[in-house]
Formats: sequence, structure tokens, C-alpha cells
Amino acid sequence: MKLGGIARRTLEQVAMMRRAGRVVAEMHERTRAALRPGVTTGDLDRIGREVLAARGATSNFLGVAGTYPAVICASPNEVVVHGIPGDRVLEEGDIISVDCGAVVDGWHGDAAYTAGVGTISAEAQHLIDVTEAALGAGIAAMVPGGHLGDIGHAVQGVVEAEGLWVVDGYTGHGIGQAMHESPSVPNVGWPGRGPRLRPGNVLAVEPMVAIGTPETDVLDDDWTVVTLDGTWAAHAEHSIAVTDDGPEILTS
Repeated sequence: MKLGGIARRTLEQVAMMRRAGRVVAEMHERTRAALRPGVTTGDLDRIGREVLAARGATSNFLGVAGTYPAVICASPNEVVVHGIPGDRVLEEGDIISVDCGAVVDGWHGDAAYTAGVGTISAEAQHLIDVTEAALGAGIAAMVPGGHLGDIGHAVQGVVEAEGLWVVDGYTGHGIGQAMHESPSVPNVGWPGRGPRLRPGNVLAVEPMVAIGTPETDVLDDDWTVVTLDGTWAAHAEHSIAVTDDGPEILTS
């Protein structure tokens, strides 16, 4: 059912999405625990595959657009999003964004985190903290009667107050029986603008934040998005349901 342009899920449908979200949360937990110098991004993908297999879930990343070859995105340092796991070795002081998805009985979950490898710089930790705070602010704006623009306004306010940049051109999205559904959920916005939020709306909110320029480039693999100036970026995401009692994170 759709009202105001955003699909509304029944309580039963949200419960099914919660199951997919729990698989994603386990993928996060397992990959976080593996982060250390010497681990490759491919090692993290293998962990993601193990979790999906153990939980009887399938991947909503593998085969996207007919070409994506992995079940996670692994995006170190200057990579903003969509990094393809492989033989890149993580080093002391790196940061990495790990984006994971799962499908259970046709319903999708999608979430990402950024974490440090070993001891990281104060600047890198600040980047991660601000990105997480921006996600939290966006989630807090997901209340019945609010507007879609409230989410981006909240995210933008946190990021810019800390002297960082919202990455240009990349947004969150609706989620349900497909990983990417309408509407787009921008990380910038005006309060009170856009469709109203109602119980049963489920959105993936995902700030992407850069230390330097907000501009990006896509590498020759047609997937990996990097900052144009090579400075570091972070990414955080949850799938969230609007409920009568406020936002519920389905991927925690």
C-alpha cells in the first residue's frame, strides 16, 4: 500500500524485514570482529557469505546490475562506497566501510558501518563519529507526521556543523521486496518538505561523509566510488521502520 508516494508495510511485513535485518546485523558483528591488520577485504566477504549460508538467507548485493561479484561492499579509506572485496590488505590505521545486505523470504535488509583497523588517527575517529551521529539524527527524524526532507536536513546539519562534507550524488532509499525502492532519501534537505512519514514506511538512511571534497569519481571497475581528492570518507546505514512509537532500527 502507498500513501504520499512511500510504500507502507503491514506489521507482519515489518516483522519479516526484521528477520532479514538480524542477518545483516550478524554480518556486521562477524566482520567487525575480524578487522585487524593483515586481513583482506576478500576475507570479510567470505565471512559475509558464511553468515548468509548459516541463516538460510540470500544476498541482495551479489549480481546487482548483472556484474557485482560479492555479498558485501568493502570500502577502505578514500573509497566512499561500492568497494569490491578482493586482495587489498588492511593496514594499521586504516578505516573501512562495510556494507551488507540480506534477503529472507523475499524481504530485504541493508546496513553499513565504518570502523578503524587497529589504532586510528583522531581525525579518522572524528569522521566515523560524525557519520554515526548524522545517521542517528536522520533516524530520530523518522517520526509519524514528519517529512522526508526532515531526514536529510538532520543529517546535513550534523555533518556541516563539524566542518565535514556530505558526499555529492548518493542517497538512501526505500527498501522492502527490493533492496532499492522509491523514494530516494537524500542526506541534505529542507525541513517540512517532501512526503509525510507514516507508520509502515521503511527507509534505508545512509550518510556518506567526506573529510575533504564532496566530489567523487568512479573507478574503471564501474563500481568503486572514491573521493576526487583522495581524502578519506565514511559511510553508515540502517534500515528503519516508522512506527506509532517512533523509528525502529531493523538492522541492529
